[in-house]
Amino acid sequence: MSTQITVGELLERGELGVTVVAGVDGLERAVTVPRIQKPGLALTGWPEQLHANRVLVLGGTEIDYLNDHEPARKLGIETLIASEPACVVVCRSLAPPDELRAAAEAHDVPLLVSSLVTADFIAAVTTWMAERLAPSTELHGVLMDVLGIGVLMVGKSGIGKSETALDLVVRGHRLVGDDVIRIRRQGKQLSGRGAGLLGHHMEIRGLGIINIKDLFGISAVREAKVLDVIVELHEWDASQEYDRLGFDEVTETLLDVPVTKLRLPIRPGRNIATLIEVAARNQLLKAQGIHSARAFRESLNRAMAAEMDAVE
Repeated sequence: MSTQITVGELLERGELGVTVVAGVDGLERAVTVPRIQKPGLALTGWPEQLHANRVLVLGGTEIDYLNDHEPARKLGIETLIASEPACVVVCRSLAPPDELRAAAEAHDVPLLVSSLVTADFIAAVTTWMAERLAPSTELHGVLMDVLGIGVLMVGKSGIGKSETALDLVVRGHRLVGDDVIRIRRQGKQLSGRGAGLLGHHMEIRGLGIINIKDLFGISAVREAKVLDVIVELHEWDASQEYDRLGFDEVTETLLDVPVTKLRLPIRPGRNIATLIEVAARNQLLKAQGIHSARAFRESLNRAMAAEMDAVE
């Protein structure tokens, strides 16, 4: 899912402390890269380091330079605007030079003023943009925090995902989201959160819509979780072969990140919540370098080798 930020959205972020002073007609300009830029040598007319569609930040040093170097001011401002930034932000509530206001207005480049000091503004806006612009996708399923492991249950409608999740909540595990899950890539990790209207509600056939937070308390839910395992639930099919040894790991690639995947067949008598809890415990062991199935295979190989030596 591609995404972008409009400059107008920056005005809605109260923690950024920004107001628009010129270029209002450009508030629909898109920010497509979650990195800010500072002008540096561009103020002297050297444009090489500037890129289009980014947030251009001016601090006290840059404003002092523009105010104190009148002969070079026009060239510096022309260079900034010609780079086609998404917007220009002046920090510390400093007054932008009149020439910068006029150029921003003439080219519909939003000129914003932030009350934050430069370092605080850069930290706040970079963190927010990185989250908003991260590659993302949406999946139908239920995301749970089971023993600290992010488990995404997927499968066709009516297979029992929500009922299994409810069983896990009763056991003390935490619901992140039901029905529609938005997955974002942050570096080499995937994180998920509920994306639909349900929030921390669940739809249980026969019961209707229930509020997990109200029923079980704040400790039974969480807003987001790193995704560690995908569990696909499907009806038992005797004609299919199922993994009975677990020597080799199966992965599914989401947003170019491989995620461990398990396929659990559903049939009467199988407690799926228990199996998922055990799968989470097993994943914790693997994270510590302990692979139970492979360790068993190695022990078996050693025992067989010892028997052959004894026969010889």
